[in-house]
Amino acid sequence: MAKKKRKTKKPAIKKPARKRQDEDGTVKKIKIRVIGIGGGAGSIISEIAPKIKKADFVAVNTDARALRKIGRKVKRFQFGQKLTQGLGTGMNIALAELAVQEEKARIKKLFEGRDLCIIISCLGGGTGSGATPVFAKISKGLGCLTYGIFTMPFNFEGEKKIDLAKQSLEKIKPYLNAFSIIPNERIFKIIDKNTPLKEALSAINQRLVQNLEGLIEMIYLPGLINIDFADLKTILTGQGRLAYLNTIEIEESNQEEGVKKLISSPLYPHSLRGSRGVLYNIVGGRGLQLIEVSRISETISESINKNAKIIFGIGQDKKHKEKLKITLLAIGCLIKNGLLWPTEKIKKAAKPKPKPKPKPKPKRTKPSILKPTYKSSQKANKEKEVQNETIRRNAIQLKKVIEEEEKEILEKEKIWETPAILRRKNE
Repeated sequence: MAKKKRKTKKPAIKKPARKRQDEDGTVKKIKIRVIGIGGGAGSIISEIAPKIKKADFVAVNTDARALRKIGRKVKRFQFGQKLTQGLGTGMNIALAELAVQEEKARIKKLFEGRDLCIIISCLGGGTGSGATPVFAKISKGLGCLTYGIFTMPFNFEGEKKIDLAKQSLEKIKPYLNAFSIIPNERIFKIIDKNTPLKEALSAINQRLVQNLEGLIEMIYLPGLINIDFADLKTILTGQGRLAYLNTIEIEESNQEEGVKKLISSPLYPHSLRGSRGVLYNIVGGRGLQLIEVSRISETISESINKNAKIIFGIGQDKKHKEKLKITLLAIGCLIKNGLLWPTEKIKKAAKPKPKPKPKPKPKRTKPSILKPTYKSSQKANKEKEVQNETIRRNAIQLKKVIEEEEKEILEKEKIWETPAILRRKNE
């Protein structure tokens, strides 16, 4: 019997996966990097990195031990080994500034090829306050859009630390397109006072996860009305402007209260008022109605500047059948009461003493162009006559006084002219 020939299976040829892209083909090229500078920021990005896709994370620190605790999905960047010997900088900002100056060439590589860079830092310490201005400056020099998110110290950490945070923020702002501030003191507005410390600190991180995830999805995910990176670039264009970033998920049955939470986050000490640029995205199920989008949009527009530039997007997702997910980014916000952290006690400056008001100068009457009337001329003549009479009287009185003085002088001269011997005889 003839042996049957075995059929040899041909190796399957793997077809290259299709890369999804928008019509303009720019979405796949956008690169976003989140950099956490200092120990506190390293802990934040270590927690949020596993939950956010389409962005890479870098933890920056001088402390080698702190970098070892960072999660696997976060790249580590250590600097200043010669000066700090692998330790932290404490509250020594000058040491952190000196250490980062020697690493500028390495730092540039972190920003090269990036379209958007988000810098997270806990200001008030040495590494975050001292190194962040240098990182922001290099990012701006390379033409990268730079958005900063900064936390401020608790009140119980002391005025010294708060002052360091303020000084550092003033140095950073000129090199940022926009920045957001989250005072640690605001944490008590979103948690119970009896919450354990680790859970309390994690509450802020969870809000950051929602906000950053919403921002990134807004750029990448296609929708009925798309928002792309060019729209984000339009809103972020500028220098050192205060930003408001918030993402919420609300039930369709409770939209009014949900939108109020969107425009008034308890974490921020500033509101949407005065915003010059607004970018927001609404994602819902297939049953998303136009009237719902209109109501949300009206509420947002009423809370911002009338002349603000508004860009919005609408998307649909199966995950949001009975819910809406809204992300809002507003640029150019105003600060409430002029304070970045209103819980802080501020010393009232002594009011300067009011300067004495200058005495009003006598008004000069301008000569009338018209001819004087008969009454006015008659009145003027009378005034002149009175003045002449007073002048004449004064002259006569003066003449009499002079004559009397002359008589006295002549009598004295007669006495002085007679010899003393004759004057005695006469007496």
